[in-house]
Amino acid sequence: MAEMTKDARYLISSDDVYLMGKGEWYRSYDKLGAHPATQDGEDGYCFAVWAPGVTSVRLVGEFNGWDENADYLFETETGGIWCGFVPGVHADECYKYAIEPTPGAELIYKADPYAFHAQCPPDTASVTTDIRHYEWGDNAWMLERNKRKMLKSPLNIFEVHLGSWKRHDDGLNGNGTEPPAGERAGGSYLTYDELSVELVDYVKKMGYTHIELLPIMEHPFDGSWGYQITGYYAPTSRYGSPKEFMHFVDACHEAGIGVILDWVPGGFCKDAQGLGNFVGHKLYEEKEHPNWGTYKFNLGKGEVRTFLISNALYWLDQYHADGLRMDGVSSMLYMNFGIDDPSQKRFNSKGTEEDLDASEFIRRTNSTVERYHPDVMMIAEESTAWPLVTYPPEVGGLGFNF
Repeated sequence: MAEMTKDARYLISSDDVYLMGKGEWYRSYDKLGAHPATQDGEDGYCFAVWAPGVTSVRLVGEFNGWDENADYLFETETGGIWCGFVPGVHADECYKYAIEPTPGAELIYKADPYAFHAQCPPDTASVTTDIRHYEWGDNAWMLERNKRKMLKSPLNIFEVHLGSWKRHDDGLNGNGTEPPAGERAGGSYLTYDELSVELVDYVKKMGYTHIELLPIMEHPFDGSWGYQITGYYAPTSRYGSPKEFMHFVDACHEAGIGVILDWVPGGFCKDAQGLGNFVGHKLYEEKEHPNWGTYKFNLGKGEVRTFLISNALYWLDQYHADGLRMDGVSSMLYMNFGIDDPSQKRFNSKGTEEDLDASEFIRRTNSTVERYHPDVMMIAEESTAWPLVTYPPEVGGLGFNF
């Protein structure tokens, strides 16, 4: 049975709730999600998830036989965060949240938005893990990065999708399963550890300064190349574990190669285990994207901004990324992006098509990254005539470096 969280490291304070609502709880991943803990002499995990306005949230997983009545979480007095400690939970156990939106309603099974690890698709559960205590070997790189003048340093980027660059010649599907009878697939994926040798050696030999990885956050559909995400805090399990991805970044740095991550705050996929209709109705999303069949984040909501800005800092803090390339900036900035029917177009309070919430979110993200990681590159995927993309926010710019 779940117990109330007592570990001070994971207690949700009133200040946390306040900052989350403002969109300024920038290290929310330190408490939300699943974290190993010891309580009253028993080892287990602390869990916490934002699910306001629901009747109950239960934890289901391998550790309780997926029993929806075994572990009810406890709601904070304000803020709609459900949390608890479950003794006996170990690393590498699958779990989900079973959310009861209204009394007696059918339960909704959701992956953990803040999960640090997830099952390899097509499986959809979150996985407990401990990402602490990885021994980084890139201190020299990080010190040199801090001294480097990024706008005056060479920049030659190799953009790559890890699952497409190279595969094993074994005739299997990417995830190592057998293809249909009589067919031969493209080969199983290289692991993070294999890529830390083969890809790093290739990039170094070809004279590149940086690798830009198409999104490595967990995603259900291979064909999306990672741009339709369900697990924003989990490196995809297609190629290995979170610590193995840390090792890949470490190997890049040891070879003198920087790592840029594609980051997708513009929208997320509709898959049932993901963020969409998280509490039985819209929570993270504002509306459907008119072109891409995905949901657009509600960037006017403080808790959503907290989720995303924390996520940007998470990849910089925990995985030592050297830059983030923000995907789909145009689709965020323009309220009518992809809308051709004049009758469906919207305008802001100023009578223009600028999405004021989105532009403020972008400025806040870039200024926050600048505050905590001034030596990290923020790169915009933006090809319209939007002015001042690389100017500082204080003069009306968006605050990107490139």
